[in-house]
Amino acid sequence: MLTANEPAHPAQVPMHRLHFDEPGPPRPAELPGGGPAWLVSRYADVRQVLTDPRFGRALLYAPDAPALSDVPDLVNSPDLMFNQDGPDHLRLRRTLRRAFTPRAVARWRPWIAAIVEELLDRLEASPQPADVVAGFALPLPVAVISRLMGLDEPAWDRMRHWSEHAFSDGTHDSEQVASALQEFGAFGADLLADRRRAPGDDLISELVAAADQEGGVPEAQLVGLVCGLVVGGHDSTMTMLANALFYLLGERPETWPLLGADEEAAGRVADRIIHLVPLGDDRGSARHTAADVEVGGVTIPAGAIVLADCGMANRDPKVFPLATLHDLFAPLEAPTLSFGAGPHYCLGAWLARLELQLALHRLAARFPGLRLAEPMGTVSWRAGTTSRSPQRLTVSW
Repeated sequence: MLTANEPAHPAQVPMHRLHFDEPGPPRPAELPGGGPAWLVSRYADVRQVLTDPRFGRALLYAPDAPALSDVPDLVNSPDLMFNQDGPDHLRLRRTLRRAFTPRAVARWRPWIAAIVEELLDRLEASPQPADVVAGFALPLPVAVISRLMGLDEPAWDRMRHWSEHAFSDGTHDSEQVASALQEFGAFGADLLADRRRAPGDDLISELVAAADQEGGVPEAQLVGLVCGLVVGGHDSTMTMLANALFYLLGERPETWPLLGADEEAAGRVADRIIHLVPLGDDRGSARHTAADVEVGGVTIPAGAIVLADCGMANRDPKVFPLATLHDLFAPLEAPTLSFGAGPHYCLGAWLARLELQLALHRLAARFPGLRLAEPMGTVSWRAGTTSRSPQRLTVSW
């Protein structure tokens, strides 16, 4: 099962066992800092909040708005594309949209598959038991985003350091986070300047050309876009893959041979895992209400902060029947909300899905006898970031 009957401490509960309440009508709730908010949890209601332009992100960062976080993380930077609305958001999004279309991502499949096979060769040659996080789940998305952005391998360790601070959960020292983000921003600015001087066949060069053609894009927002691509392009996929392997090998081993035998089946499993296994313990994607809006029969007043709980919505029994909710090979009955919806829908969704599908299929095909080499209860978890997955996952074959 992908739910738990009783909630437990999130630092010890695997992501696939997190407890979710039954979705219901919009109701008053609290922000992590104690401020007032509205919780929206039914599928139709969450889709409305994510697609209706009266629910925006930019006003969450107005000078008089309550702080969503005490730590200066990248996620809450006003310059991030995700935190823009209207024309400002569209201008930034247009600079990247063509690069991440399904057709563009499909053209990347051969070289992504080659990276997967190279990592599998290394894994096969390593002594057993082997850490599949360090040997596969982490280096795969790092190598993919590095190739797309034209980054050298020496930058990989710094990328992990920046990701840990960009997605800080508040346990890092504020000055340490601010210093890391300042260093990260300087890296992004230097990268943009380098590609302006010497354009190449990479995503940053395309971004610079598209931004110049678009015009009016502030440099700080371009830097935020580059930094968001660096950390989002590898952290989210690594988290998805590590959690997927922990769940499949630990609790659904009967699915493993099917994944290796059928790539399309692996794609359906990837879709289900993306749909049901969240990236972190945070609940709700925040929006600010610009006017009184009726949602699910309830009027949410202007100026309110709304938390759209995609995890609860993805389990709405009126949309995703309980009979098939945990059938990993059943096609989804409706689009998942794990990548959001509407104008802020994740541009990297097709890439993340392709990486997860190829990784699961090729890994299962190469290692049909892959199994966990340690009890599930002894696995340690990455701490300090809003995303969560096993720190190490030792396997044998």
